[in-house]
Amino acid sequence: MNLTISGHHLEVTPALRSYVTTKLDRITRHFDQVVDVKVLLTVEKQKEKERRQRAECNIHVKGSDLFAESSHEDLYAAVDELVDKLDRQVVRHKDRLQDHHHEATKRLM
Repeated sequence: MNLTISGHHLEVTPALRSYVTTKLDRITRHFDQVVDVKVLLTVEKQKEKERRQRAECNIHVKGSDLFAESSHEDLYAAVDELVDKLDRQVVRHKDRLQDHHHEATKRLM
């Protein structure tokens, strides 16, 4: 899995980088065919005090691309919310890939 974490109007500290990688491990636990992950962390304008820390993520998995974004006044809370959204999308994608059709059982008569 290729992981790219970048910041826009902020510096990505090692603590922030390790926090994001530990949170994204939850996604790879549910679906191991993740090819590429790009995370963008941004700080919006000073005018908007609430929801100015933003996290967005593009995930390329086998079969499709998934995107989610989240904004919060705390960047760590935005990352938590982002991973929750991505986790739901990955589980739904994995569920769609599985074959749910069962063969009809033969009657013994």
